[in-house]
Amino acid sequence: MRARSTDEKGVAFSSSATYRADGSGEIDLDRDPSLRGSYVGVEPMGLLWSLKADSLHKYFYKTKSLNPHVVKFSVHEEEGEEGRMLAEATNERVLIGEGVSRRRVKEGNFQGVLFTPPGEGPFPAVLDLCTFMSEKRACLLANKGFVVLAVAVYIDKPDNDKEMYLDHFEEAVDFLRRQPKVGSEGVGVISLSKTADLALSIASYLPDVGATVWINGCCGNTALPLYYKKRQILSPLLFDSSKVIPTESGASNIKYGMYNPLAEENRGSLVPIEQAKGRFLFVASEDDLNWDSKGYMEEMVERLKRHGKKNYESVSYPGAGHYLEPPYGPYCPSSFHGVVGRPVLWGGEPRSHAAAEVHMWKKIQEFFRTHLSCDAPQTKAKL
Repeated sequence: MRARSTDEKGVAFSSSATYRADGSGEIDLDRDPSLRGSYVGVEPMGLLWSLKADSLHKYFYKTKSLNPHVVKFSVHEEEGEEGRMLAEATNERVLIGEGVSRRRVKEGNFQGVLFTPPGEGPFPAVLDLCTFMSEKRACLLANKGFVVLAVAVYIDKPDNDKEMYLDHFEEAVDFLRRQPKVGSEGVGVISLSKTADLALSIASYLPDVGATVWINGCCGNTALPLYYKKRQILSPLLFDSSKVIPTESGASNIKYGMYNPLAEENRGSLVPIEQAKGRFLFVASEDDLNWDSKGYMEEMVERLKRHGKKNYESVSYPGAGHYLEPPYGPYCPSSFHGVVGRPVLWGGEPRSHAAAEVHMWKKIQEFFRTHLSCDAPQTKAKL
């Protein structure tokens, strides 16, 4: 069996697996193991998460919600390029659910895309922070009964930004709270990578944040100084390019490239999470090669404990890499880093990473439903 897909930038991805059919010529992916190919063992969604780019260091770009993720599946008589095709089918993985509305928003100092579920509500509200604009996660959360506003941290090239303003994200939170179908008292925030330290600041300085999901981020404010109400509140934790480790693949290992946020000269970058009123869910991949996410998570847990706080839960995933996203997208071992400006290794092992994404996706939904109080009856999370 083979799968083929092309992302929004025209990059081709493919995967394959060899199965032994039963006496009637059938294969059940829930029961039958792949014997060899892109993965082995019983993996019903393996052909999707093992999709691999035909060229090195490529991330699968699927950022637009209105276009489905199209995958061509085919069955061949035998392995290799010569194997005669027996059947082919095209599968469209639709991102935006039936009845979910999508609206571009540009108000004041922020812009984004708002997704609203069908029905009267009230629904919990979530601010989805993206490093660069992507509608995928926000749209999929809206399918599950959340009003979600996706906002990018970098609108332009990162080099063009000299500072960041918390006030702009406060405007986004206020906008979300004013939406007619929103019923939660507090807003949720979900984040990954650079946006995770920004999410910590939003939770720590703004009063209307009820629940924050931090995924593979830092405990300090990174890259740019953060301003709020016309004054700098956090200094930037910077990157030490001398600590970049090149590899034969052409992608660099940058895991220990950030300066130590606990060093005396860098403590001005540490986000004062102990003053946050809402709940935290910390999610860390143990094999993250972008930076030491698990170490940063442990530091934040210790910080909250020292302040007598119990408003957090944490989970870490062995064998998972940096890019933890909604499940069943192609695993990305390396790609161009938009902020560092070179290809980097993201870490992880494909099968473990895929399993972590499945577990995390359910946990995020249950976390938000538990801590963003809403009058409407909520259903238990399903993928």
